[in-house]
Amino acid sequence: MPRLFRLSLSFVALLGIFSTDLVVAQETFGTWRNPSGSVHIEIYTCGDFRCGRVVWASEKAIKDAKKGTDDPLIGMTILRNFAEDRKGIWRGRAFVADKGREVSGSAEILDADRLKIKGCLLGRVGCRSQVWTRLSAE
Repeated sequence: MPRLFRLSLSFVALLGIFSTDLVVAQETFGTWRNPSGSVHIEIYTCGDFRCGRVVWASEKAIKDAKKGTDDPLIGMTILRNFAEDRKGIWRGRAFVADKGREVSGSAEILDADRLKIKGCLLGRVGCRSQVWTRLSAE
């Protein structure tokens, strides 16, 4: 009986380890709002990676994006090929629509409702970051 109990306890502990990793991996999915509330992106699976596309934008954000690209902002993939670099941190490419420029990017899970997105011009130089907020499912 004690052996069965230890085996059960080991299984529960192992399950807890894997479910924690799964929760962290799933935390990036969903819809997120930038700090000014002018853009909402949906983060989704794209092959073996995560990507983010614009699902809503204010009129001002749409107008600003036209300075850098002729492509429509809504529906545009602005986060591409983000792969987990280490637990809770993802790296890939970010498109800055109003500049018409793709930069190296990272996304760091701060907590269940906050995601720090950073873009850097060259390697980790000339970086800017924003904390995006998860939009609750309605």
